[in-house]
Amino acid sequence: MLIPSIDLQAGRIVQLVQGETLAVETTSVDEWIGRFRSHAKVQLIDLDAAKEEGGNDALVRTICAQLPCRVGGGIRSVERARELLDAGATHVILGSVLFGPGAVDVAIAEAFSASLGVDRLIAAVDSRGGRVVIHGWRTRLDVTPVDAVRQLEPFVSEFLVTVVDREGLMGGTDFAAIEAVRAATSRRVTAAGGITTREEIDRLHEMRVDAVVGMAIYTGRLKLPGEGQS
Repeated sequence: MLIPSIDLQAGRIVQLVQGETLAVETTSVDEWIGRFRSHAKVQLIDLDAAKEEGGNDALVRTICAQLPCRVGGGIRSVERARELLDAGATHVILGSVLFGPGAVDVAIAEAFSASLGVDRLIAAVDSRGGRVVIHGWRTRLDVTPVDAVRQLEPFVSEFLVTVVDREGLMGGTDFAAIEAVRAATSRRVTAAGGITTREEIDRLHEMRVDAVVGMAIYTGRLKLPGEGQS
């Protein structure tokens, strides 16, 4: 399944290369809501909240009211997660909060699960150089994505695996890394990072993995269903 991505920064929709360099920006929010309306799932990330540089709450609420969004970015408490669910998010994506100093924080994961239910929670396992990265991809832990997934599996319904090394480059994703995570869990798996072509999406589908795509859509490299082929 193709899951379009909406990343928010300073009231705009943006796409960043490896989470740092601005490559695409637009204020045409209504246009993209319209183009994504037929999709069963949309990924919505508040980059400002993730980096503790403010937030885009009003825009998040507007988009969630019109699209079936899984929402992430800066969710550090059960209360904040519940606010987003109440605002219309179908699921919340938990990232850095699930990791303590150098390790998975199982107690925190269990607390979120107990309060909100496994079915509403997605764990973001972002990796760079084969190790988990947190805090907006700026802190590298000595934890592999496979180790993280195995420890978090009881507490979430799905894993979002982003290969940061490939993010925004439109050069293809790391199938070996994704396959390793797929083999490590019975939960749903969604992949992100470098996915560019319909062939990649189809290959991931055969692996029972959904595909989050951002840069390739916004640059026109990948056409959405009904808009022609890539």
